[in-house]
Amino acid sequence: MSQFFGNHQNRLDAKRRVSVPAAFRAVLKGELGTIPLILRPGHTEKCIEAWPVAEYEKLKVKLEQYENFTPEWEAWATVIYTLAFPVETDREGRVMIPEELGAYANIRENEGVTFMGRGPIFQIWEPAAGAEFVARTRAAAAQKVAA
Repeated sequence: MSQFFGNHQNRLDAKRRVSVPAAFRAVLKGELGTIPLILRPGHTEKCIEAWPVAEYEKLKVKLEQYENFTPEWEAWATVIYTLAFPVETDREGRVMIPEELGAYANIRENEGVTFMGRGPIFQIWEPAAGAEFVARTRAAAAQKVAA
């Protein structure tokens, strides 16, 4: 399985489009010049998670563990389906960020965004929030290593 690595900068245009970094597009290798993705709000952070469809399909396994309409099923169905936005890149490798997700992650038109590789998925951040997240998580990791 291919992985997403690194930290890349780009800019959201006036039409809410942003180019997926070339390194990430190379991992995705879409057919016919376009790449399907599932965008959703970050599970624990104010960012946008971008999931290749095959990776997102694995989440359905969690939902299938629960009986329909139980509280657990409802919670997973909400996370997997209700908050998800299927999108596709255009032929230039740009993806449109839905307004709801942009507002959640504080990403605005004509401003920068940060793409962060997260192994099987990647995240899209408002740059200052992304930098703060990296600093905070690195500090927490360093404390755990020192302990």
